[in-house]
Amino acid sequence: MSLAAIDLNLLLVLHTVLAERSVAGAARRLHVTPSAVSNALARLRVALADPLVVRRGRGIVPTPRAAALAPALTAALGALDQAIARAPFDPATCARTFTIAAADATQLAWLPAIAARVAAALPMARLRVVGIDSLVSLGDLTSSEIDLHLGVRGKGAGVHAEPLVTERIVLVARRGHPALKRRLTRRQLGELRHVALDMAPGQSFRDIVAVAYAAAGIPRQVAVTVPSFTAAAAIAAGTDLVASLPTSLLARGAALGLRPVASPAPSPEVTILLCWHDRTHADPAVAALRDLVRAAVPRR
Repeated sequence: MSLAAIDLNLLLVLHTVLAERSVAGAARRLHVTPSAVSNALARLRVALADPLVVRRGRGIVPTPRAAALAPALTAALGALDQAIARAPFDPATCARTFTIAAADATQLAWLPAIAARVAAALPMARLRVVGIDSLVSLGDLTSSEIDLHLGVRGKGAGVHAEPLVTERIVLVARRGHPALKRRLTRRQLGELRHVALDMAPGQSFRDIVAVAYAAAGIPRQVAVTVPSFTAAAAIAAGTDLVASLPTSLLARGAALGLRPVASPAPSPEVTILLCWHDRTHADPAVAALRDLVRAAVPRR
């Protein structure tokens, strides 16, 4: 006899009958009629080829087969009850690992504040941060490994997305760069050479900046492409190449000596979204994490 061949509701009925030692008592506990309990027992007798319970006076007694099944049924159904009845969420004892996916600029700009709030509100929890490459390789937010995504893309089946912060993209150059001596003309701007981003498709500011320059009719000479904002910032800080970076990264990267270039360079805006999936929408722990992220990132 295979478990797959048995209606599991029949085992619940048997468990209740054995506990109550009465068909009527089991019916009251299960909120069904005594005849429904009797019918369920009849089906299970056929399936297991055993009487299971027999009448003795006003009550019933189990057969040896039913008596042998009783402790296993009690343990299995008890474990199922515990699995289904979710314990209330307790931030103080939550020991889960939460995973946030974000590009490196977002990590530098906002993760220090996010990590501080998580440490204070969820002291037993662990925060894991992955980049955009990992987000893509793991299957995006549908993956059981990703709880939140902070980024520019919020589309997809079952994906929730809300605006988190608006970033302005500015043209920057190293301290002492000739382009910082005066406000550049359109012609002088077009003569600069750029570091551009080449990240996972749809995940970077590359297209936004390229579209903005094209719309303004200003040529953009790309000399180097890199996979991260931090690489672009480092190259711009050490060469005469310029880069278009989000203002939050520029503030964090002040030690690199990068300065905004006064020019007619396009300065597009992009909205960073807080994204999560239906899979975790009702999860109180992930909902608490979303609130911490919202509180850590100043709206502007």
